[in-house]
Amino acid sequence: MRVLFGSSEIDPLAKTGGLADVASSLPKALFAEGVKISLVMPFYKKFVQKSGLKITSTNFSIRVNINNKEFSGKFFITSLNGINVYLLENDDLYDRENLYGTPEGDFPDNWLRFGFFSYGILELATILNGIDIIHLNDWQTALVPLLKLRKYNNILNNTKTLLSIHNLAYQGTFEKEVLEKLNLGYEDFHMEGVEYYGKVNFLKAGIVYADFINTVSPTYAEEIQTPEFGCGLEGILRKRRNVLKGILNGIDYEVWNPEKDGELYKNFGKSNLIEGKEENKIGLINEAGLKHAEKPLFGIVSRLAEQKGFDLFPPIIKEIAQRNLNMVVLGSGDKIYQDMFYEISRKFKNIFVKIGFDPLLAKKIYASSDFFLMPSKYEPCGLGQLISMRYGTIPVVRATGGLKDTVKDVEEGGYGIVFQKYEPSELLAAIDRAILLYEDVEKFKNCVNTVFSLDYSWGNSAREYKKLYERILNG
Repeated sequence: MRVLFGSSEIDPLAKTGGLADVASSLPKALFAEGVKISLVMPFYKKFVQKSGLKITSTNFSIRVNINNKEFSGKFFITSLNGINVYLLENDDLYDRENLYGTPEGDFPDNWLRFGFFSYGILELATILNGIDIIHLNDWQTALVPLLKLRKYNNILNNTKTLLSIHNLAYQGTFEKEVLEKLNLGYEDFHMEGVEYYGKVNFLKAGIVYADFINTVSPTYAEEIQTPEFGCGLEGILRKRRNVLKGILNGIDYEVWNPEKDGELYKNFGKSNLIEGKEENKIGLINEAGLKHAEKPLFGIVSRLAEQKGFDLFPPIIKEIAQRNLNMVVLGSGDKIYQDMFYEISRKFKNIFVKIGFDPLLAKKIYASSDFFLMPSKYEPCGLGQLISMRYGTIPVVRATGGLKDTVKDVEEGGYGIVFQKYEPSELLAAIDRAILLYEDVEKFKNCVNTVFSLDYSWGNSAREYKKLYERILNG
């Protein structure tokens, strides 16, 4: 089985979010399952060069006429976990300070950048010859199924396409003239095709024309077929529900490993779990300038945005701060929430806040906290709760998407704290339940041991993807 895996970002070559983690660790697990997989990504030189990986040139190149201008690209190659990663070079399109845009907004030529990349994926598939499945990820690659149908079907008629939706909210919508500029006709510009409120929707193109669609958790696959979570695409997703499946993301247990992780205050495993976590907790309490390590420690590592549940905090943040707890917050995002956490940390000495991205501190928070807060409005899968459980930290989550699939409430024989309604009072009640659980020492220790013993590594998910590949190839 030969698979070409296309993604707009792959860790450590380029990363803005969870897609890059998945695009790195899922192929690694599929490779271990015997899938012959290759990866392809744009060559963002400013980012790729920081990875330290050896990059070499190939004799593969492409030329595409877009908007009456010839665009050429050359493929470079590197190796990641023993897997070939092809990098499509075009410095005008990809050698920029950011992947997708600036703080002022998206690059206006993203239709061109990822339209050209989509052509590049298909050209590479023809060059590599014998690709069974092109596995695509999010809107940046979602034009491929339509381009294949209209431009490459004779060459790649035996090649199937799978589109993975990591976050339905990001769709890639552009003016309808983009179709003509990308050498596509208007026969697909209608409600059952790529048209979306008078514009072209790249993600919708993938949903309509891919052979199969999947999302990153079973619950999210159901949720996106409803008006609440469907982002305007629920109708077409319901229409294609027979070729829609949810497969849970995993995490790389070699990367996230408390027994070998040299960045922790102290390594720990099953034999010294409680003691090891306690030493890490004391280390983080001291580093953050907090006091009273005997209090429960709540950790947050997140983008500070409404999607992640932070609009629940303003009405209750003062009450949270007055609870018998410590809290460490790491993240950046909307100014309103950054300011809120800064302000509360100035008034209350039991809350530490760092605005920004700090991977070392993030890892310490995952390992040192007693509870990890993820009160998301919606969450396609979520990686934070999986990482925290890998480090023996109990998640406090809202029942949505992958959070619902991975965290079972302690009152239902589970190991976490789960709340249902998206309301500030529900979040506060969940925090209060966590504090009560912490005070029940034996019950708390049992939950810590349980979350630590769970397996959310990529192995199980990779086997599910392999079965899905076989299902797609068998029609």
